[in-house]
Amino acid sequence: MAMQQIPVVVLAGFLGSGKTTLLNHLLGAGAGTRIGAIVNDFGSIEIDAMTVAGQVDSMVSLGNGCLCCAVDTSELDTYLERLARPAARIDVIVIEASGLAEPEELIRMILASENDRIVYGGLVEVVDAAEFADTRSRHPELDRHVGIADLVVLNKADRIGDAARQELMGTLGDLAPGRPVVCTAYGRIDPELFFDRGAGEDLDAAVRQLSFEDLLRDSGVDAAAGPGHPPDEHQGHDHGPGEPCAHLHTAYQSVEFTSAEPMNPRRLMDFLDSRPAGLYRIKGFVHFDVPGSRQKFSVHAVGDFLRFYPSPWGRDEERSTQLVLIGSGIDAAALRKELTTCRDDTPAETSEHSMWGVLRYVASREE
Repeated sequence: MAMQQIPVVVLAGFLGSGKTTLLNHLLGAGAGTRIGAIVNDFGSIEIDAMTVAGQVDSMVSLGNGCLCCAVDTSELDTYLERLARPAARIDVIVIEASGLAEPEELIRMILASENDRIVYGGLVEVVDAAEFADTRSRHPELDRHVGIADLVVLNKADRIGDAARQELMGTLGDLAPGRPVVCTAYGRIDPELFFDRGAGEDLDAAVRQLSFEDLLRDSGVDAAAGPGHPPDEHQGHDHGPGEPCAHLHTAYQSVEFTSAEPMNPRRLMDFLDSRPAGLYRIKGFVHFDVPGSRQKFSVHAVGDFLRFYPSPWGRDEERSTQLVLIGSGIDAAALRKELTTCRDDTPAETSEHSMWGVLRYVASREE
């Protein structure tokens, strides 16, 4: 049976883009998710670690179930190992890269890791909308960093006008074709773009006393968005008093697809290999009715990264496909239509060789 792996998300961006503010928001808005935060700040580790954790140490508890480490790259594997150990009960690991770090190197280290308990969770590049031109002039490598990102967060988007924002969105679209670009301010982005909130909740957490955030949610107010913003509209923006930014709406969409009929592996792989623009994450599980591959195939996709994890179906579990697709600017109806055409209308005629494309993405190391 495949073990549950912990996604490792790289949070990158040049100095002043708002990475630490965004990380603080994630830590505060996790709603039951245990986050392992790794602050990778070359030469001035203590500054960001103090901002995030409120104290300086190699590893500190943030008091909300989350852990924070201050490391350099030589220590990264060590702390990934510590955070991924079962006793830590971490649901997601977020690495805040130094403002001068090379994100490709961090990605390479994650992909090369021999730790069976972690999996690549994507590169999120934070861009300062107000200082984009100056940052790009000082750091021409910004174009390359944006180009390899799985998700681009245009932070401080409330500090520029509508026309400038639209022009900048177009520039980022050219630098990262097909990648979702999400506007925000103060780093306030919905955590579901990064991870599943409440993933680590247990019985004790489920019956805990209602928090202020719970009360706001129950009263129809999104705690992250503030008064006047209804819940479940997935807005990746909030603004402070006297700073309206009415045009930063609907940062992302979440699309569900279910099918009681089995999926055709070749058609599904054609869909996954040509994912539409703006689609960032795919999660869930797939039912194939193919000889030798009738297991439950959990799927994890972020950007171009894709993995399948076969495991047995539960004794009383209904065999079906259930997927959630998350992105920005995606066409929900079109996605569902495309996935519907991936159903296998003649499973008895489907050869076991049709699974080869899927099996190429099955994790090689299993428990």
